[in-house]
Amino acid sequence: MKYIILFSFFIASLSLRAQKCACCEGHYNDFKFWLGDWEVLDTAGTLLGYNTIVAEPGNCLMREHWRGASGGSGRSMNFYEAQDSSWHQLWVSSNAFILRLKGGLSEDGLSMQMQSEPFKSKNGQFVRHQISWTPKGPDEVIQEWLVLNDKGLAVNTLFYGIYRRAKQSGE
Repeated sequence: MKYIILFSFFIASLSLRAQKCACCEGHYNDFKFWLGDWEVLDTAGTLLGYNTIVAEPGNCLMREHWRGASGGSGRSMNFYEAQDSSWHQLWVSSNAFILRLKGGLSEDGLSMQMQSEPFKSKNGQFVRHQISWTPKGPDEVIQEWLVLNDKGLAVNTLFYGIYRRAKQSGE
């Protein structure tokens, strides 16, 4: 009887350990390079805004908080869904723009890429949004937001931001 009780405690402790961080391994780590506090600049070095990306407890959700230098703000939720083996982002801006993206690491494994579903643009053509995040070392990430035509070719760049890790006070 005492072996059954010990075995039950052992199984329960394994279960609790597994529950502590169900999202800490494998693809759940693909986007961790984006976590942190960032200043976002354009290619001329002009400040575009500030972005804070944090992992929620358990690491199953990353939250983004964007604050534009000239006003405007936005929030996103980013998560890996094992059922479809994809990363997802739901972005909502202060001007009521909503964007849903889905994707994962690029084929070369060097950047995160997500795309929207196709939609009809103002000129009647079907297009989709594609955003990529490419780390350039531990303290820099390039974010590029493109509009792609139905052949997958870029027809417009909506945003190009150079993320530089914000200096902590006292540095």
